[in-house]
Amino acid sequence: MPRITELTYYPVKGCTGTAATEALLTPAGLAHDRTFMVTDPDGRFRTQRRDPRLALIRPAISADGARLTLHAPRSGSLRLEVDTTGPRRPVDLFGAAHTGIDQGDAVAAWLCEVLGTPSRLVRVPPEHHRVTDGRTPGTSGYADSCALHVLSRSTLDLLDRRLAERGVRPLPVDRFRPNIVIEGWDEPHTEDRVHRVEVGEAELGYAKLAIRCAVTLVDQDCGSRAGPEPLRTLADYRRAAEGGVAFGAKFAVLRGGRVAVGDDVTVTAWGASEL
Repeated sequence: MPRITELTYYPVKGCTGTAATEALLTPAGLAHDRTFMVTDPDGRFRTQRRDPRLALIRPAISADGARLTLHAPRSGSLRLEVDTTGPRRPVDLFGAAHTGIDQGDAVAAWLCEVLGTPSRLVRVPPEHHRVTDGRTPGTSGYADSCALHVLSRSTLDLLDRRLAERGVRPLPVDRFRPNIVIEGWDEPHTEDRVHRVEVGEAELGYAKLAIRCAVTLVDQDCGSRAGPEPLRTLADYRRAAEGGVAFGAKFAVLRGGRVAVGDDVTVTAWGASEL
């Protein structure tokens, strides 16, 4: 029986993920996923595409979301009480206008020290409303697009075999920043064909393929670019019609609830791959 083997949420967009054995799945994804975002002083979001040192920042959020701790090598830790009521300021995410609640000058100074460039930290406001695209629409916080990124172990294993043929060592799963990793689907890229699926108490609907970007080139341990892989190898066999390469799939949340590592994964509707 296919089952969940990894759950990861990313409290601050672009920063290190937090592994969980159990999590609440909300309409916007795993609780606390991409609730915060680092921006430049003008409100444009920062990403590992341009600021790979974001990978060095390790966030920890309290269960109630009221306290956030950030840690980075050589910069130590910063703890802050999360502001959910402060003035809204405009932020830009892939050219789309949203708002955020600025978390203050102390964390801004800390981020500037770590990243080497002026930065601010914002939180999704309670009234945040964002409709995501794809076959099944949904919502999300500051994620690139849909609420959940799902990846299967067999998909990763196929890439590792392809990399080995080039003499390249396997890449860690954190290069791809999935929310849910599933084991037990023997056929690689099965997640491309899953249109409805039950996981734990929740139900997910397929939205679209995950088109990969330069973030996959960043070594998440040292926060720097690490060569052409995996994009070079993926280009051999995973080119998408709309451009780029596809690896994993994005899903919207149809029904929330608790999910946990070890939960069975039950597909209730299949479809054809878009690739």
